[in-house]
Amino acid sequence: MSVTIYGIKNCDTMKKAFTWLNDRGVTYRFHDYRVEGIDEPSVKAWIKALGWEKVLNKASTTFKDLPADDKADLDEDKAARLMVANPTMIKRPMLVTDKTTTAGFKPDLYSGIFQV
Repeated sequence: MSVTIYGIKNCDTMKKAFTWLNDRGVTYRFHDYRVEGIDEPSVKAWIKALGWEKVLNKASTTFKDLPADDKADLDEDKAARLMVANPTMIKRPMLVTDKTTTAGFKPDLYSGIFQV
C-alpha cells in the first residue's frame, strides 16, 4: 500500500502520527509543506474526499493571521486557493493511501486503515 503523510515536521500532532506509524512498521513517504509546498490537484482531491471544512484548519496561526477579506465569504474554491498559497493552514496530518484520505490524527482511525 502506498502511504503519504503530509504536514510540517515540527507539529506535535505530526510527531504523534510519525510515532504511531513507526511503532507499527508502516512504511510511508513524508511530504513537508515547508519544503515541497502543495499543488492544487492534491488539495482539490482532499476537498472532494472530505469537504473543504475538514481540510482547512481555521485554528491554525496562518489562518488566524490572514486579512479579514481573505477569511470572509469562504467557499470551496476560495479555501482551496488559500490552502495552496498557505499550506500550513491545512489540517495536519493529511494521510493519503491507495484507498483512503484522512485529516488529523486519531489512533483508532489509523488502526482501522492499517488493520493493526
